[in-house]
Amino acid sequence: MNHLDKAIGDIGSIRMQVARSTEFRGYGPATLAATSFFAVAAGAGQSVWLPAPAAHVPAYLAIWISTAAVSASLIGVQMRARTHRVHSGLASEMIRMAVEQFLPSAVVGLLLTFIVARYDPAAVWMLPGLWQLIYSLGVFSSCRFLPRPMLAAGGWYLATGLACIALAGPRSLSPWAMAIPYGVGQLLVAGVLFFNSPEAQGEE
Repeated sequence: MNHLDKAIGDIGSIRMQVARSTEFRGYGPATLAATSFFAVAAGAGQSVWLPAPAAHVPAYLAIWISTAAVSASLIGVQMRARTHRVHSGLASEMIRMAVEQFLPSAVVGLLLTFIVARYDPAAVWMLPGLWQLIYSLGVFSSCRFLPRPMLAAGGWYLATGLACIALAGPRSLSPWAMAIPYGVGQLLVAGVLFFNSPEAQGEE
């Protein structure tokens, strides 16, 4: 029985090694492009219904946290279905690897949002920039199993995050301080995935 357990463990290790050396194709370009639309729609909604976000921080946070939750849910559902179709036998390992790369950034973003909103409301203006910086770290972390041009998307979020913090004060809570970075950034991610897919390159 010990030999059987060891063999099963070895097979699992081999599968994970193969997964780590395989480019992940579970993210769908169309789904990522849709999340760009969600960001722009959220920005437009904020500009209409929340013209003074600094005076209504809970509502501001609700808009962008709910947008992020909807986008993440859509990506997660589509990623699971696409990964099982594209990676077949390695689907579980590939999904686990993708989650492991991005989950720390997501958790840090949630905890940071709670701490700032709960204990230092005056610093809420920094959150848009911090969210983008944290997202850039998630993108950079995932780049090792995604197409190399994805580094450009990570660089975009890094630059926009720093720019938002440089704005300082209530201006950083402008709807376009989130809508433009994520609207353009998610389209950039979708474009990288599309133009580096086997289909776009004429591969089988």
